[in-house]
Amino acid sequence: MNFIFISPNFPSTYWNFCDRLLKAGANVLGIGDADYDTFPTELKNAMTEYYKVDTLEDYDQMIRAMGFFTFKYGKIDWIESNNEFWLTQDARLRKDFNVQSGFLQEDEIERLKKKSLMKEVFEKEKLPTAKYHMISNVTAAKKFTKEVGYPVVVTPNDTSGTDDTWKLNNDDELDKFFKTAPEGSFIMEEYLDGDIYSYDAILDMEGNALFESTTRYPSVLDTVMSKNEFSYYVYPDIPAELSAIGQKTAKAFDLKGRFVHFEFVQLEKAHKNLGKKKDFVAVKVSGCPSGGPTTDMMNYAHSTDVYEIWANMILGHTDKKVKSGKPHYSVYAFRRGNRQFAHTNRRILMRYESSLCEHREVPPLDWEHEGEYMYIANFDSIQKAQAFLRYISERRK
Repeated sequence: MNFIFISPNFPSTYWNFCDRLLKAGANVLGIGDADYDTFPTELKNAMTEYYKVDTLEDYDQMIRAMGFFTFKYGKIDWIESNNEFWLTQDARLRKDFNVQSGFLQEDEIERLKKKSLMKEVFEKEKLPTAKYHMISNVTAAKKFTKEVGYPVVVTPNDTSGTDDTWKLNNDDELDKFFKTAPEGSFIMEEYLDGDIYSYDAILDMEGNALFESTTRYPSVLDTVMSKNEFSYYVYPDIPAELSAIGQKTAKAFDLKGRFVHFEFVQLEKAHKNLGKKKDFVAVKVSGCPSGGPTTDMMNYAHSTDVYEIWANMILGHTDKKVKSGKPHYSVYAFRRGNRQFAHTNRRILMRYESSLCEHREVPPLDWEHEGEYMYIANFDSIQKAQAFLRYISERRK
């Protein structure tokens, strides 16, 4: 199999996908805009060849790269980036080079990138979801807030490549949004109280789940808005109700042969239109793995190798069982440097040395969203994971 991986160096963990593809028997070819010399040894060793373009956004250069690999290695069997931002281009390349794996049609991609189109699928398939309004003018927006009440959440309709989010609590904040918001299409939704639970899965070519996991996030919106510390957990098991609604969502979007990431709010209290307390409400669908270190955390939590499971699915080795060991609660947390913490980093490392899987300084460009120092740790109970979070976030008195 000739597999072309688009932008194999980003995110930094993606070398694992290339490595497992190679080990499963694929010929891995990379196309990207980063210098080959900057790649880790593991990525270099996983690729047969790498073709550098000036920018991945120049489709003519992408065509030339594809043509080069096709001429040199023969028919291309699979094209993938595992990145939301490049989904449309991945599909275009597949269509132009007659590669039948993955998405081929633009409308398939649009409903995975535009929240308004996701909402239409949710409603058609009777998946509970918050009411929404496509913002046109302030009068129509205020009419919507009278219907659902404040607060409301506003995000770009296109979910890829942006973190812009606004929580609006009253008419004054709504008026300010209209005066200062950047250009673009925005969607407004009623605000739902509750934590976010993901449904992460590797789906085979019939859409059946080969692997399932869930990550529990606090209200990410409140964390970003208030600049607090941030943490989340990957659980060692998944609630049956979440698995069921996750599988229903995968079928609603006809997702197959992919690593997927869906998000749901678990209601803190009953909602007259959406369900009872602890029911799951659909928020977002992504045809790609979760970002950041979450794929590694799935490995820690389930004592498995999701990259290998994915590669086996691609090569048709779904009969191969990936070894798994003792499950854990894998927790991610970061700290911001401008807080007066009770415990130094050195003390944390000494106290939790046996539990820590990773810890490192965060690059300055990521400080706003990820703080200045991050930790990933494993625990055999949620209580121990919560105690760890309390310890690292405790303030000096």
